[in-house]
Amino acid sequence: MRGEIIIVDDDAPMVELLEEQLTAADFRVRAHGNASEALEDITQRGGDVVVTDLRMPGMSGSEFCREVTRRRPDIPVIVMTAYGSLDAAVASMRAGAYDFITKPFDFEVLELALQRALTHRDLRHEVARLRRQTGDSPGYADLLGTSKPMQRVYELIDRFAPLGVPVILFGESGTGKERVARALHDKGPRQSGPFVAVNCAAMPEQLLESELFGHERGAFTDAHRPRVGLVRQAQGGVLFLDEIGDMPQSLQPKLLRALQERVVRPVGCDREVEIDVRVIAATHRDLVKEVAEGRFREDLFYRLNVVTIDIPPLRERGDDVLLMAEHFIQEVAARDQSESPRLTTGAVEALVGYRWPGNVRELKNCVEYAMALSNGDAIGREHLPEIIARASGEVSKKPDPEDTGESGPFETLFAVERRHVLRVYRAVGGNKSKAARILGVDRKTLHARLQRYGAD
Repeated sequence: MRGEIIIVDDDAPMVELLEEQLTAADFRVRAHGNASEALEDITQRGGDVVVTDLRMPGMSGSEFCREVTRRRPDIPVIVMTAYGSLDAAVASMRAGAYDFITKPFDFEVLELALQRALTHRDLRHEVARLRRQTGDSPGYADLLGTSKPMQRVYELIDRFAPLGVPVILFGESGTGKERVARALHDKGPRQSGPFVAVNCAAMPEQLLESELFGHERGAFTDAHRPRVGLVRQAQGGVLFLDEIGDMPQSLQPKLLRALQERVVRPVGCDREVEIDVRVIAATHRDLVKEVAEGRFREDLFYRLNVVTIDIPPLRERGDDVLLMAEHFIQEVAARDQSESPRLTTGAVEALVGYRWPGNVRELKNCVEYAMALSNGDAIGREHLPEIIARASGEVSKKPDPEDTGESGPFETLFAVERRHVLRVYRAVGGNKSKAARILGVDRKTLHARLQRYGAD
């Protein structure tokens, strides 16, 4: 398929003709007879290109174009009209339209415009990807990492953030699921609305129901005043349900009804209140297994499981551990108004070699511990928690790409140094200042060594 095209026109014969021609030309087509209906569909499901009439009852083509551009700036809009004039074209372009064609037109004209729009969209996505890779910050939003697994996460955030559909984030504890949820909020159409997070495993059942849905005064003992509830606090924004797999079974049907009907009933209230929230859920559990074993409702799972993003554990992220360790060192130093110690070679080997069952959260605690013990300008292996200090570096069975084995069983000092320096340099995304700090040399010395290694 060449792309998914959304047609918006109140002229039914015209829509039918375009749908037939575009389908025959190997496009997927979604058609709407009014702008309001189309806008809701595009917000929820996205698409590749929008083709809209300029003059329609209700919301005009220009208004529709402006709203699509605001909500989904990644989707180009082509405006078509039988009233071809310079003023109409200018108004469309000002509203954010990518292109403008005048009825009647040959299908080849529309097909060419669509192909240009698809190419434009692909180029914008590629530019965004390259900016992530070459930017000053070796990461994305509040997320750090340059490894391939994290690049995949960034791409999925870019793809799904503009949509209004529910998302489930799967990942071990401590992998940064809430940071991914915040990135989805901050890069989506609800970014100006609230981001409300609730941990479904951290509260007793009765308290969780009240926290989520609210309660009326006197609904239960100690309910001295009414409470809005977190779902309604997220109105117009994002509700983040952390550890959804641990939600009590008695509350699961109430959450399902809230999502399906877009209403909540506060505890002790005899009326329902409308809600407008996007739900992002997260869990470390295998929900398919939980459903099979009867601990999680199947209908709720399918309601939430529209889009999934797997967050990789730290042990699968290669040298991202060094990048994050350096970030946490600077963060703690800034908080304590102290100097930032460098990591010694022994510390680097231990950090890279450890499996990190607690993931990013464990790494941050490790850095805090090491900085408290080091009390100087360097963090050595001896300053790390014992279980980490003993790490042998054998966690990865894959050979280092810089270790070709050409030097025989014993490497020269040059080969060892080159491999270590380049590994650190790659881990921080090519940031020479950060690499120099980790290696304990100045930036000028690092630059000279990189030139010597043929890597600069």
